[in-house]
Amino acid sequence: MNRLFFLTVLLPGILIAQHTINGKFSPAKDYNVALLYKVTPTLSEYIANAEVNEDGTFQFKLDSAATKGMYRIVYAVPQEDYNFDVIYNGKEDIHLTFNSETGVTFQNSIENKLLASYTDSMSMVTQSIGNYFRQKSEDTLALNSIFKTQAETQSSFEAAAKNTIALSFIKANKPYIPKKFKDVETYVDSLRHHYFDFVNFNDKTLQSSSFLEERMLNYVFGMSFNSADEIATYKKNIDVFCKAMKGAPIKIKRILLVDLWQQMADLNYEDVANYIAETYLMDIAVELNDQELLHGLILFKNLSIGNVAPDFSLEIQKGGKTITKKISELNTAERYIIVFWSSGCSHCLDEVPQLRTYIQSKEKGNVQIVAVALEEDTLKWKNLISNYPEFIHVYGAGKWENQIGNDYGVTATPTYFILDKDKRIISKPENMEALKLFFEKE
Repeated sequence: MNRLFFLTVLLPGILIAQHTINGKFSPAKDYNVALLYKVTPTLSEYIANAEVNEDGTFQFKLDSAATKGMYRIVYAVPQEDYNFDVIYNGKEDIHLTFNSETGVTFQNSIENKLLASYTDSMSMVTQSIGNYFRQKSEDTLALNSIFKTQAETQSSFEAAAKNTIALSFIKANKPYIPKKFKDVETYVDSLRHHYFDFVNFNDKTLQSSSFLEERMLNYVFGMSFNSADEIATYKKNIDVFCKAMKGAPIKIKRILLVDLWQQMADLNYEDVANYIAETYLMDIAVELNDQELLHGLILFKNLSIGNVAPDFSLEIQKGGKTITKKISELNTAERYIIVFWSSGCSHCLDEVPQLRTYIQSKEKGNVQIVAVALEEDTLKWKNLISNYPEFIHVYGAGKWENQIGNDYGVTATPTYFILDKDKRIISKPENMEALKLFFEKE
């Protein structure tokens, strides 16, 4: 009976046994809330949120149902930019501090501290190699000694991390280590050639972290070939990366290449983004039957600089008559500005008058404005367009469901496209200031 009593008392405590992730953000005033996600290779599962106290501290409680693996702490939006990964082995509490400039530091957590120590140690060895080459030393024995230290450091950390989650990262981070002296050009070329040698793209721990993405971006943007052609270098680096991850699951390829495609698109490297799409991503989208991705890639290509703008019909007044034409048929100007706007958009009501005033300063026949209004009804629009008789007005029924807006990928108003006389897209200014800058540079 006594044993049964004690079991009854202790069992609930065992079942709800918890570990915690305790942290402190600094400076505390910059943070309000933290979110915790369990990360798997293809998705992130929301676990909990924690309020950040006035002193910057926060805490997540992990019950016995929390499985070991990779977790991600998000501290701002957009989430994909403001986060860091944490290893949770299901056996210990985690204590950490975080500063946006210095990153995360672990006070308590065997695996996270082990990985941080490995990173610091290997960084010091790499710095020694860099110093050797910068000093143009001819002491080959000294360089061989550094390489030996590098190999021993790698081996010792791999041994220390045996049977831990951290081992996946330590093995994947293993650098190319020469067995004998190499001059700087040969060494750098070898680093480039062997960059992905130890990266296992099928490792679920790596897939569940930011490691593969960071490795990809570091190679694509960080490796150069002493070439003045930046675009060609990016394409060559992308080919090397894609060859390295050839055996990866197709969904992992999709995740990584979509991220890389988006990076290039955001940086306005449209030629490189389209290269990724046409060479790799479109085939992946077809294989996965991912129609949304395929449509997005095609739309981006169609709207890239140098392409003929999507055609659509409009009405113009000529000799007191209304004539229907396609924009491709216009021959009234050297440049055309298509502005997507709305009578209910406050930014539009501020910028469209500025646009009219600015274009009025241009020589007649130089620029023609085609204003496509994305609207729910005509009433307010009809009252406004009389203020802009020099514009060609197009009524975009259905607002965000309008076909013209969809063909131009419009998700916000105002949106601008500048076309040449052949209706090729020559600029996509983000606002009026960027539009003015384009014409001032011509």
